[in-house]
Amino acid sequence: MHRKKNIIREYVEAFGVAIIAALILRMLVIQAFRIPTGSMKDTLLVGDMLLVNKFVYGAQTIVRIPYTDIKIPSIRFPALKEPGRGDIIVFKYPKDEKLDYIKRCIALSGDTLEIREGNVFVNGQPEGDITFLEKAWDPEESQNINYYQVNTPDGYEYTIRKYVGTKSRYYNYGPVVVPEDHLFMMGDNRDNSADSRYWGFMPKKNLVGQALVIYFSWDGSLPSWQIFHKIRWDRLFGIIR
Repeated sequence: MHRKKNIIREYVEAFGVAIIAALILRMLVIQAFRIPTGSMKDTLLVGDMLLVNKFVYGAQTIVRIPYTDIKIPSIRFPALKEPGRGDIIVFKYPKDEKLDYIKRCIALSGDTLEIREGNVFVNGQPEGDITFLEKAWDPEESQNINYYQVNTPDGYEYTIRKYVGTKSRYYNYGPVVVPEDHLFMMGDNRDNSADSRYWGFMPKKNLVGQALVIYFSWDGSLPSWQIFHKIRWDRLFGIIR
């Protein structure tokens, strides 16, 4: 009987250690994140599930008691690197820090950003070398889309989308100077993204981490009986750029 109690205790202790280790890992190292909107299409799709590197920009301990609005003292650890133009970043939404957002960093502190006729300029220079790829219909958004490849001076290569024949509210914007300790964030789906053009600059204190890899992807638009096809097999374990 005594031995049985010891075995139960060992299992409980092992389970407790595993839970604590998982919580520390999630808090300081890696966090899972699910894409809820199409603001980063086609780089990231609704239903993509990501792993986010939290320690690269300096992991932060929890800032509030879970499931409450009660804030508690927190610590941010030293960063391995500073955010760069082109990084895809998860951050706490400045208007409601209980929400996590994901966008691409377009401009850094001190940069001058301007949008002219839908084209982004940073410090007077284009966002990058822009190459038209194709025009295609997006049934989810009921829009014709022009796709462009961007090759940035910082070595990033990514695709952005713009609606055909539609001028967004911020077709022309700025110029604005990004304040100290802030970033300017934009979605790759340029005409369907609530980003820094709408809610302002993102404080660096709101950084959560850098998106790393898509570990799973689920197409919720397909009927439930097509389970095999709902998994986007070609996106599994894709590196995020």
